[in-house]
Amino acid sequence: MAEFIMKDLVAKAGLADRFEIASAATSTEELGNPVYPPARRKLAEHGLGCAGKTARQMTRADYRKYDYLIAMDRMNLRNMRPFVGDDPRGKVSLLMSYAGQQREVADPWYTGDFETTWQDLNEGCRALLSTLQSQI
Repeated sequence: MAEFIMKDLVAKAGLADRFEIASAATSTEELGNPVYPPARRKLAEHGLGCAGKTARQMTRADYRKYDYLIAMDRMNLRNMRPFVGDDPRGKVSLLMSYAGQQREVADPWYTGDFETTWQDLNEGCRALLSTLQSQI
């Protein structure tokens, strides 16, 4: 969901050509699967599509390619370690830290509460975009 929220925010800011935004799994459970149906429905409620997206595994090359690697929760941070090592360039962070909060995005996988997740992602992505805009 975060990938598509961020892409939408960046496009609305007229900055789509300045960013490459992609999500990747830190575990192998969902590899190759499309976006989870309740997540697709929540995105659609807000006019966002995610057609064609399938889960891919994060790779070590992602650390070289991307300037920011944003985790949704602390489990993601732990799972990212094999791909980012000790994060010598300081690229890894929690999304909600950009909104001034050292907490995780609410995980709808266990609760089914996709609205709270939407709100967290929207807040975090807006704050991340604001941070990035201040750097360009």
